[in-house]
Amino acid sequence: MEIFLAALVLVALCVFGLCFNIIFRKNGKFPETEIENNKEMRKRGIKCAKEEEMKLWGPKNADGTPKCDEGGCASCGSDCK
Repeated sequence: MEIFLAALVLVALCVFGLCFNIIFRKNGKFPETEIENNKEMRKRGIKCAKEEEMKLWGPKNADGTPKCDEGGCASCGSDCK
């Protein structure tokens, strides 16, 4: 029984340690990690892999240019997500 309680306390401390930053942060939200919605990643030119694949292999205009523009995954009108 002592080992079970020690393991339970250890797991509880680990869970608390992992969520400490979220619990005590002012807005309590996870940081934005999706490339399409993260302004810093977009400023640095980092694009989502699906967006790059759609540019290479996705729908094309009549002149052969990709329908997707620099606006992100939602800009090309196809199911990029």
